[in-house]
Amino acid sequence: MSAPELDRRFVDPSLLTDTPDGPALLGSRCADCGAHTFPRQDGCPRCTGAEMEDVPLSRTGTLWSWTTQGFRPKPPYTGTEAHEPYAVGYVELPGQLLVESRLTGADPDALEIGMPVELALVPFRDDPDGGPVHTFAFVRSTP
Repeated sequence: MSAPELDRRFVDPSLLTDTPDGPALLGSRCADCGAHTFPRQDGCPRCTGAEMEDVPLSRTGTLWSWTTQGFRPKPPYTGTEAHEPYAVGYVELPGQLLVESRLTGADPDALEIGMPVELALVPFRDDPDGGPVHTFAFVRSTP
C-alpha cells in the first residue's frame, strides 16, 4: 500500500511511517533519556524533556499479555456497527515500549504470552465510498 493510498485508507495515517521492510508504527524517542512513546508526543513522560524525535518502531515484538474484546468499544471508536469479539493485547517492542493492539490471525486459544508477533495492516471499516479503511494489528510471526 503506497503512502498516498495509506493516507486515504488508514484510520489515522499519522500513526504509520514507511520503512524498507514495510509500514511501521511511528513513535517518538526522547533525545535526553531515550524513552519511547506511541503515539508520538511532544514531551517525554519519563524525564519531561522537550526534545522528542520521530522514530519508526519495531515491526516485530513479543505478546506480553492479552484478552478478548467482547463488546463494541465506546466512542470515539469508529468501527462497524456489527461487532464480533476480537483479541487485544500488549506487544513488547524490543528495547522500545509496550503497544496496545488488536491481535489477528489467531484463534484466541492459540495465543500464548511470549509468542513472537509482527505488525500487519487489517481491514477496520469501510469509508463513505465503500472502500476498506485499515488499522494496525499484530499477528503471529512465521519463523
